[in-house]
Amino acid sequence: MSLKDFAVYFRFTKEQRKGIFVLFVIIVVLQAAYFFVDFSPADKIFPEEKQWMSLQSEIDSLKHLKSGEQRKMYLFNPNFITDYKGYKLGMSVQEIDRLLAFRKENRYVNSAIEFQVVTKISDSLLRVISPLFKFPDWIGNKAKPKIERKEFVRELVSKKEKIIVQDINMATREDLVQLYGIGEALSLRILKQREVLGCFVSMEQMSEVWGLSPEVVSELSLHYKAVIPSSFKRIAVNDASLKELAKFPYFRYALAKEIVTYRSMNGKINNIEDLSKIKDFPIEKAKIISLYLEF
Repeated sequence: MSLKDFAVYFRFTKEQRKGIFVLFVIIVVLQAAYFFVDFSPADKIFPEEKQWMSLQSEIDSLKHLKSGEQRKMYLFNPNFITDYKGYKLGMSVQEIDRLLAFRKENRYVNSAIEFQVVTKISDSLLRVISPLFKFPDWIGNKAKPKIERKEFVRELVSKKEKIIVQDINMATREDLVQLYGIGEALSLRILKQREVLGCFVSMEQMSEVWGLSPEVVSELSLHYKAVIPSSFKRIAVNDASLKELAKFPYFRYALAKEIVTYRSMNGKINNIEDLSKIKDFPIEKAKIISLYLEF
C-alpha cells in the first residue's frame, strides 16, 4: 500500500473543514473553562450556624479560663508520703527512699527543715512543697510531751520481731515480695539471675541484679545470706570445653576463648590467681568467680 492510498482519508470538502475548525474551537473553549472557572459548590450558611459562630469566641474564652484553673491542693503530713505522692510532688526515687528508710526506723520528721535534712531535697523544691505540710498540733506545743511519743516508739521497738536470716537460694517469689522495695518484677529478676548462675554464692551479687537500689540490697542482706547448696556442681575450669565456659555468665565467649588458649599454652590452671593473669578477666569479681570453679 502506497502513500497515495492513505491520502484519500485526508481529503475533506469545504463544509467538512469548517466543521473540523468549529469542533477544534469548542474543544479549546471547554479546556479553558475547565482550568479557569471554579465549579465547586458554594458553601451554604444556615441561620443556626451563624448563631453558633457568634458564640464561638465566648466558648473559647471559657475553655481558656478552665484550662488555667489550678487544682485545689490539700495539706498533708509529709511523714506518710507514698512513692506515688512523692513522685507527683517532684521528688526523686532516692529522696523518697531516704524518707521511707527513715520512717521504717519508726522515726518522724517534725518540721520542713527536718524533712529536707532526711530526704536531701533541694531548697527550690522545699519552698514549693513545704507550704502543703501539716504536722500534728502537738508538735508545736512544747509542753505536750514528747515523752508520749518516745514511749510509743519504745513500745514499738520492743515489739519488733527479731530478724530471722534465711538462705537466698531457697527464697521464693512470695518470700521476696514481702521485703520493702521488691515487687513482682524485681523478685522475678532475682530468681532468674539465680537460675542463670545455678545459685548465689554471695549477697554482693544482689547489686548485679538490674533495678535493685543500694537500699533494697541492704534490706536483702539483713534478711538473707547465701548458702551454697551441697549439690551445686562447679565448673571444672581445666576440663570444660569452650562452649561450657562461654555459658558461664561471668566469662562469656571472648574470655572463655582466652582461657582455653591460656590453658593450651601454659598447661593446668591451678587457682584464681592464674586466671586473673588472663586478658580481660574481671579481677574485681575474682573472689565470687572462684566459688563457681573447680581447679
